[in-house]
Amino acid sequence: MYPRKAGSVMAAIDTILCHVHFGVVLVTTLFIYLVSFSATAASNGGFSVKLVHRNSPKSPFYNHNKTTLSKPQSRVQANNGQYLMKLSLGNPLFDVYGIADTGSDLLWAQCVPCEGCYKQIKPKFDPKKSSTYSDLPCGAQECSLVPNSCSTENVCSYHYEYGDGSVTRGVLAKETISLESTSGKGTVSLKGIAFGCGHNNTGVFNQDDMGLIGLGGGPISFISQMAPLVGGKKFSYCLVPFHTDPSIESKMSFGKGSEVLGNGIVTVPLVRKDDTFYFVTVEGFSVGDKFLPFDSSGKVEKGNIFLDSGTPPTYIPTDLYDRLVAELRKQIPMAPIEDDPDLGNQLCYRTKTNLKGPILTVHFEGRANIKLTPTQTFIPPKDGVFCFAMIGDNSGVNIYGNFAQTNFLIGIDLETKVVSFKPTDCTKD
Repeated sequence: MYPRKAGSVMAAIDTILCHVHFGVVLVTTLFIYLVSFSATAASNGGFSVKLVHRNSPKSPFYNHNKTTLSKPQSRVQANNGQYLMKLSLGNPLFDVYGIADTGSDLLWAQCVPCEGCYKQIKPKFDPKKSSTYSDLPCGAQECSLVPNSCSTENVCSYHYEYGDGSVTRGVLAKETISLESTSGKGTVSLKGIAFGCGHNNTGVFNQDDMGLIGLGGGPISFISQMAPLVGGKKFSYCLVPFHTDPSIESKMSFGKGSEVLGNGIVTVPLVRKDDTFYFVTVEGFSVGDKFLPFDSSGKVEKGNIFLDSGTPPTYIPTDLYDRLVAELRKQIPMAPIEDDPDLGNQLCYRTKTNLKGPILTVHFEGRANIKLTPTQTFIPPKDGVFCFAMIGDNSGVNIYGNFAQTNFLIGIDLETKVVSFKPTDCTKD
């Protein structure tokens, strides 16, 4: 999902001075301690000493009760074309499963009272039951970062609308957000996070959605707010394929340590045209060995598409879509479905299992290419039918949707300004 907008879319190294004179050793440092020395004679009559870091288990200063620094992560599960990530609000902890959305900024949850809200199976968050909840006043800096109005009680009210027409309205507040710890024990608490307590929320939400977690790059986003607390404005995620059993979860990691590492990584430059969106440049697609430029003219606009984990299909210009469909028709040795009005003009095939090919290659700028298998490009809208998971659209808003992002470990680093893709079986993450 993406928000509808008006207009376009940060050691010193401790100095170690070791002076050996007449058998006296002086070590000047804050963190390294002399703990033992051996009287091993050297040719000049000296001796050797052993230096041990104070945090080493061999140091007498080592705290053996100290645990490894925990970092936050969130579980992610597939749900009706969306991906729900888990976090907890307030004290006592209240679990929220919200849509993981890299295409917007605001983090919000359905709150009571909730007049005219979409149906939600699980209980809604009650701010009155949390000891760490507080409304934000109209003059708060965070209030200016969202479309807002001021109540008679000087409370910041927000109105946030998405490109598909969905809307959340409510009170902007601050709360403690808790995430699962990478250590597997307990939680990591992030205090003072601004979020929307939604009291009137409508649109294309389903009954499992308890809100939405804005993972965009804007100042009010969850990623930006947690950055000083987790060691950096970066995160990574791995989305399981569409229709994966909801019990199979993957993880989303945040801050330092979330970088995508190892072999087979494709790195693409981020193009910052907007605070919120993660724009990249796609030069074209290949169907098998047939290359099709993004624009028929051959011109490539920088930042011509953005990654959106909250939108399932990929939206591309109609001209490109038509050329892709024509080439797919040529290379797929099956007759497409022509007689099902429920499918409209989509390119669909009647088959019990997904297609065997062809492979679609996405050509990013800088000769950075990733390959998409039918699991990422053909989706089953109903039993025995698989349809091409892209849509032709001439609105000028091109979106790299979540279907195409599945089975990749994707890292977004706003400090180095790159997006990394690593082919991964996300069901085994």
